[in-house]
Amino acid sequence: QVQLVESGGGLVQAGGSLRLSCAASGRTFSRYAMGWFRQAPGKEREFVAAISWSGGPSYYADSVKGRFTISRDNAKNTVYLEMNSLKPEDTAVYYCAAARRLITTPTMYDSWGQGTQVTVSS
Repeated sequence: QVQLVESGGGLVQAGGSLRLSCAASGRTFSRYAMGWFRQAPGKEREFVAAISWSGGPSYYADSVKGRFTISRDNAKNTVYLEMNSLKPEDTAVYYCAAARRLITTPTMYDSWGQGTQVTVSS
């Protein structure tokens, strides 16, 4: 497993941008696919984006496609989520997670960060 720490959340106006980072500890980071998930109050945790171990293939939820971009830097043990054109409905706690393969199902992820709050005001 890897230990994950998210950062970069905050308060932003609708239409604005944020970049989330997720720093991983351990030498096996490059073996994992990485995902971003979010959970709004009273709602289930939902998939946002995922990227393969190589940084090649990636998946996005339909709700963020074209606005969010996931990327990773294996030399820095870090995965990023660039979020543009933010909407109030993007407000949630955002979590990064690590999995053995590229997948969108949260239960298949082995390690989770503590989350970072993103609030988008209208």
